[in-house]
Amino acid sequence: MAQVLEFKLPDLGEGLTEAEIVRWLVEVGDVVAIDQPVVEVETAKAMVEVPCPYGGVVTARFGEEGTELPVGAPLITVAVGERPASGADDTGSGGSGNVLVGYGTSEAPARRRRVRQEWRVSGASAPAGQAGASGPLNGRADAAASPADAQAQAGGPATTVNGQAGGPGPEDGPVPVISPLVRRLARQNGLDLRELTGSGPDGLILRADVEYALRAAGQGVTAPSAEPHPRVSRAAVPQPTVASSAASAPGEIRTPLKGIRGAVADKLARSRREIPDATCWVDADATELMRARAAMNAAGGPKISLLALLARICTAALARFPELNSTVDAEAREVVRFDHVHLGFAAQTDRGLVVPVVRDAQARDAESLTAEFVRLTEAGRTGTLTPGDLTGGTFTLNNYGVFGVDGSTPIINHPEAAMLGVGRIVPKPWVHEGELAVRQVVQLSLTFDHRVCDGGVAGGFLRYVADCVEQPAVLLRTL
Repeated sequence: MAQVLEFKLPDLGEGLTEAEIVRWLVEVGDVVAIDQPVVEVETAKAMVEVPCPYGGVVTARFGEEGTELPVGAPLITVAVGERPASGADDTGSGGSGNVLVGYGTSEAPARRRRVRQEWRVSGASAPAGQAGASGPLNGRADAAASPADAQAQAGGPATTVNGQAGGPGPEDGPVPVISPLVRRLARQNGLDLRELTGSGPDGLILRADVEYALRAAGQGVTAPSAEPHPRVSRAAVPQPTVASSAASAPGEIRTPLKGIRGAVADKLARSRREIPDATCWVDADATELMRARAAMNAAGGPKISLLALLARICTAALARFPELNSTVDAEAREVVRFDHVHLGFAAQTDRGLVVPVVRDAQARDAESLTAEFVRLTEAGRTGTLTPGDLTGGTFTLNNYGVFGVDGSTPIINHPEAAMLGVGRIVPKPWVHEGELAVRQVVQLSLTFDHRVCDGGVAGGFLRYVADCVEQPAVLLRTL
């Protein structure tokens, strides 16, 4: 007899809590193999094909195309355990444990272990097959579930669902919470989850609820300490509520902050809230840089972009001023410096602002940088950037000159420590070799986290960049 297993929308990484169904890749009644993509979804970061960790026959789909689902909501149900009549596909009777093709589980296959799970099987419970023991890519999984699922997760034995380890800790009671991160966060801060009312579907306790309770109690979110924090009672903590959409008044147009726009809003707000930034700027004569680029492209071979030359200048400057290629670990009160430059660059697309990342930019020449910029920009336009393409940056290059503006004070791409801004390059009067001339002038700006360095380092970095722009031969001395 076949078992009907429910596959839920997994955590797609980077704190993403929802995704929109773009296109179903299977129909009810189709036979699917383990790890076969079943749906294409769009998150605030990228378009992703989601593979199902079970093989069998699709018995139900949840959500029409265009519907937005929270992480943890059901996607499909699959009847496993029976070979289809044709015998053509060996679908198996269990699951791979993978959450996404290309991301998979965090442990190697040899280290995976079988666990018994309680699943809904045609209205009853039955053991399922193997599931992986990985966690979400960023450790967050604020998922939605039915009360029965939440109760099983909270009160039953430790399980692994959609590649996430669950199960109660010794002090956890039967509370509606599915994320192991939420349990750990509450446990580390001495918060009794049984005293909270969740703001998620069916009273599900989310990470935001725990953080809200800790803030309301006047304590921060901290790592484990020898002395546990006092527990917070439900009566003492105002409970968060789910805001309802307000009706538009005459003359108002309301646009939800969701998807990529919502993700950008959250990240920018966090940067302004947490980073004490400062900006310095300088005008530079880019005439010689433009001539050098024209000469390089006239020599034949692949064309070199101006952005690639600016990226080469950035990586050389960061080698001289490595303080700016870093991040701040606020909890440890440490500055973390990187020995590689994963260079982000701001790109405006029809879907909104994205910041793809060129890995190991310091090891690439201008030709390789140009090719990678082209690849990532095209992927951004088509919505095919992967989470890996959009994460891990250590420094950002922002060419806002494409918008026809001279200067800006950009917001740092959290959690990085600095961003170089480049304005438009336009003919302007300029004193060159003691005489007034018309030159190609650009404004350069550096926004930096004042915690990682003082003005001397920031000014030195920006001055070196300007010198390389004005005299590209300066760069040759550092290669």
